[in-house]
Amino acid sequence: MIKEWRRRRALQRVEPGDGRALIRFRWWQLPIRALFPLRLMKDDGRSTAYAVDVRHWSNYASDNLKAHLYRDGRQYAMSKLPAAFPVPGGTVEVRMSTFGLKRCHYITAEGTEYQLVPDPHSAEGRRARLEREHPALSRTIGLLSLGVLLAALALLIPQIAEQLTKAEGIAHYTGTFTSPIDLPWSGNTALGLATATASTERALRLRYSWLLDGGAG
Repeated sequence: MIKEWRRRRALQRVEPGDGRALIRFRWWQLPIRALFPLRLMKDDGRSTAYAVDVRHWSNYASDNLKAHLYRDGRQYAMSKLPAAFPVPGGTVEVRMSTFGLKRCHYITAEGTEYQLVPDPHSAEGRRARLEREHPALSRTIGLLSLGVLLAALALLIPQIAEQLTKAEGIAHYTGTFTSPIDLPWSGNTALGLATATASTERALRLRYSWLLDGGAG
């Protein structure tokens, strides 16, 4: 119910595009742009080329961060994120986290979901190629990212508990808690950099957990 309500809200944000041409992906756009092509079949058997283009880090601080939908090489629609674009046979949903895209999927009218395949020149596309060509290395990197975030969470929870129980209203009922972990400034900085790197790596695979990646952000 909530998911459907959010989808309807996102559909209401869609605006018509201005027809500008889709610019091919440039190498220097690796940290600031995500591009996901999608080819859909029409009822008459012909195909239409769509593409989702998000310039995320280039204007992340802006409230006007948008996803752009192109059709046959021309801008067809745009929407603030999170976005939901109506396309033949379903909807394309786009969502973003602090570290990159966390969702870029085609959802059919029957509810089946397909993650879009990234442009091979994009950062997401290069990460996908690593997964195809070197699956063992890819799994190792993925497990390292997950391990870093789990370790960060384990270090963070006691420190949060200590801060919460310092409040008189809470301490009156629970008592105070002293965290056995007290990282120095340099340790917290290193931990922050490690978690940001791990969450960014996961975002390249469109992996997201509100507990792990949300906490890192």
